[in-house]
Order: sequence, then C-alpha cells, then structure tokens
Amino acid sequence: MIKVALTGGIGSGKSAAGDFFEDLGAVVVDADQLARDVIERGTDGFDELVATFGDEVLTNGILDRSKLGQVVFSDPGARKTLEAIIHPRVAEAFDEIVEDSPADSVIIYQIPILVETIEKMGQDRFDYIITVEATLENRISRLKSRGLKGYEIEARMKAQATDEQRAEIADLIFKNNGDLDSLLRQVENVYEDVLLPRARANIS
Repeated sequence: MIKVALTGGIGSGKSAAGDFFEDLGAVVVDADQLARDVIERGTDGFDELVATFGDEVLTNGILDRSKLGQVVFSDPGARKTLEAIIHPRVAEAFDEIVEDSPADSVIIYQIPILVETIEKMGQDRFDYIITVEATLENRISRLKSRGLKGYEIEARMKAQATDEQRAEIADLIFKNNGDLDSLLRQVENVYEDVLLPRARANIS
C-alpha cells in the first residue's frame, strides 16, 4: 500500500487528476467529502457543531453551510474551533478507509489544504505528495466557468497556500495548463512507473 496526498490550489485541476487516478484503479478519498460527512445530521460531529455555534448555523434543523461559512470565515478563532471539530474526525475516517483497503492499494487522498494542515496531520502520514499547478489565468477562467464571482475567487485563493509552499513539500508537480489528455498522461506515468510498483513492493 502507498498513501499519496494529492493537493493543489482551487481551480488547478486536482479533482480531474483524482478522477484519472480512480479510473486507473486507485482508491481515491476526497477530504472535502469526508469533512461534509463527519458533520452531517445524526453524527456526533453535528451535535458538537450545534452545541458550539448554536442554532444560527441551521435552517429548519439542517446545517446551513452558507451560514456556517459566514461565521467562520469572518472570525479566525471560530474557524480554528470548527477545524478542531472536523479535522480529528476526518483523520479517523481516512484511517478507517485505509484499514479497509487491500494491502496493495494506491490510496490517493485528495486534499486542498495539505500545506495548511500538514503540521497537525504529520507529513509522514503520506508516502508521496503530488501537487497540481496551473497558471493564475487558467485557474480563474476555470472557476468563472463554474459560476464563481471574482471576489469569491480572490477570497478562496487568499485563504490557501501558495504554489511555492505546495511545491516545497511535493515529490512531484503536475503542470495542468494544457488539455485533459496532457494531465492524463502525467497521471498515468506516475501511477504506472512509481506508485503501483511501490504499492506492490511494500507487500512482497
């Protein structure tokens, strides 16, 4: 088994890279999806969230992520409190997926805020780190095509690490300024030449 962190700034194309890895047979885990799952209604994460932030983050008894976002993004202290609720549960959920996966798996952990959380998670949780990069112009164009406004794009980019910070901890950088075939070739090369052999070697 080999555990790979796949990161990149918003609009860089890490989700497309993750889809390609999944098509090739990797176990792909989306950190953002885990973060949503651990605070769904009926979980202890949801109960702690409501106990901490109050009913104002709910709409008709259901978590309103827009309201929660307004609270935490305007208050760094509140954001840290939210992270303290979510991050340990996400780490536990990821560990459970790893335990349930075959011994020769290539596990791709798709995580946008790896640099920002690496101190808490520990860089040694991963055997290999890949970051996806694209020019600012390409990233903005992709995000606008998703319907994001200019001010939303700027705010989200400012909240994330820089390309330089991500590159500093990466074992490999995907350049995603061309078409999807170009990205696919990069994914195929590292999967077949590096990741799959290492996953198999670890159980031999």
